[in-house]
This record gives sequence, structure tokens and C-alpha cells, in this order.
Amino acid sequence: MKSVQSKWLAGIAAVVISVASLTVQAAGEMLPFVLGSSSDGEVADKIDGVKKALQDNGFEIAGGYSPFADSHIIAITNSTLKKAAASHDRAGYIVAQRVSIMKVDGKIQISYTNPEYMAAAYRVETDLTSVSASLKAALGAVKAFGPDEGKTKEELKEYHYTFGMEYFDEPNELASYGSQAEANAAVEKNLAANAGGTSKVYRIDVPGTKQTLYGVGLKAGENGNKYMDDAFIMSEIDFKENRSMANLPYELLVNGGDIEALHTRFRIAMNFPDLSMMGANSFMNIMPSPDAIKEAMTAAAGGEVEEDF
Repeated sequence: MKSVQSKWLAGIAAVVISVASLTVQAAGEMLPFVLGSSSDGEVADKIDGVKKALQDNGFEIAGGYSPFADSHIIAITNSTLKKAAASHDRAGYIVAQRVSIMKVDGKIQISYTNPEYMAAAYRVETDLTSVSASLKAALGAVKAFGPDEGKTKEELKEYHYTFGMEYFDEPNELASYGSQAEANAAVEKNLAANAGGTSKVYRIDVPGTKQTLYGVGLKAGENGNKYMDDAFIMSEIDFKENRSMANLPYELLVNGGDIEALHTRFRIAMNFPDLSMMGANSFMNIMPSPDAIKEAMTAAAGGEVEEDF
């Protein structure tokens, strides 16, 4: 049997290392994040203004948290995102977009997820150009960023990092209950108790469906497993000039009585598709994280931890 950690190494020969850095994306290619602005100031002084700008442009504030010093995440939704989340039975992941406020080298970067990139990765066909336009109006759009090369809608729909790695339709199945109400009650209880080092960042119920999406903060604590910790993971993989902190938080999806989370090897890779397998700032440095995050999410769901081979 192949261990979970060894899966990070599977198919290294299939990973193509790009030596070209493209400043202009080819037609149809997308990047996962957008830099809205970079300015002087402090994170705490920006939060209220960012929230107001988002609300003035039709967004609802679903929640937020500060995963580490000089950072803040705001989760948002709107009617178009809710409609998109109802478009198929696992489309709930698209209902929340994320805005990050982070101090980097003395400047405050305000960035956000690219809704159209995320929609393609979650196999959602709803047109989200209006959501992108509203985010640009609220926060600006200096440049899209992430990997050196973007991905097309077709590539994202069937995305996985490399041979042997999981796809969108291969999530971690965490727990099962008799109804959506029972499943939500269990998640609320466990998040309130910080089970497994988890905490509730937001909850969004998708109208007309049995889907509820939770944003889950992950903090190891003094004696916890650092490989599940938001701050530790981002310190290892988020190192470029424009920071991808809007990767956080991870999601937990209640779908009827079933509870799932995207597999970590898919969830991180879709936002960091050019992260190297080995070396400094690589997947190797967080090799135990898939197990650790699954265990934390299972605790939040109230399920039983099973070994993943």
C-alpha cells in the first residue's frame, strides 16, 4: 500500500517545470487571484473601508478572521454566487469568494479570488463576469496573479496537480447524518468547541438546495499538529511578491446529511498549481498536511478518522 505522504511524490516525472515567466496570459487563460490595490497603512485600518466598498457593490459579508499577524480575510457572497452554487449538487463551494488584506514589505495588499477561475475549477457553468466586475468596482484590479502561466476553463474543469493526485470529484468524505439539519447542528457544535483546532469563519446556506458551506479556520495551538495550521502552511507556500492569502480559509460542505471537504492535494494545488514538488517553498515541506487537515476537518464534522492509503 502507498502511504499518504508518498502520494505527494507520485508522478514527479510527469511534472513539467516551466522556465518561462509570462507577463501576459494567452487568450482564455485565467489566474486564481487578483491584486486590487497596494498602499501604505495598517491592516486594521483598512478592514471597515473594504467591507463598506464590498457592501456598496452588492456583496454580503459572510464572515472573516485573522489567521496570523498583519492579515485579515473577509468572506463574501451575493445573489449571483448563490445562484451559481445551486447549479449542481456540489457547486456550493463557489458561493463564497474571499478577500485578503495583508501587510507585505510595509505595504497593504488587498487581493481577492478570481470568481471565474474558481467556477471553472468547481465545474460551475454560471457566468460570473458580473461578480468579477463588482469586485473590480469595489476593490480595484491592478493585475491578476498566481502561477506564471494561467489555465483555461477546460483545463481547470479536469484539473489535478499531477499523476496520482485527486480531482475535484474526489473529496474527503467526513461524516454522514440523517438530515441536513442534523449535519449542520453537529458542525456548529464542533466548530464552537474548536474541535481538532478548527473554528467557524462563516456559514452560507445555498437557497433552493440542501447545501451549506462553512469556512473553517485551522490553528494548531501550542501542542497541536503544525501541519494543519493556516499560518504554518501559508508560511511555507505563499512566498511570492503578490501574496495568495485569499487561499484561506478551507471549506467544509454539508450536502443533505453528508459532510465533505475538498481533498487537500486538490484544494491547495488548484490555487498554487506551479508550486514545485520538491525544494524550498514546496509541497515537500507540507507533505503531512493532507492527513493533518483531513483529521481536523473530520473532527469538525464529528466523523471518525480513517487512514487514507
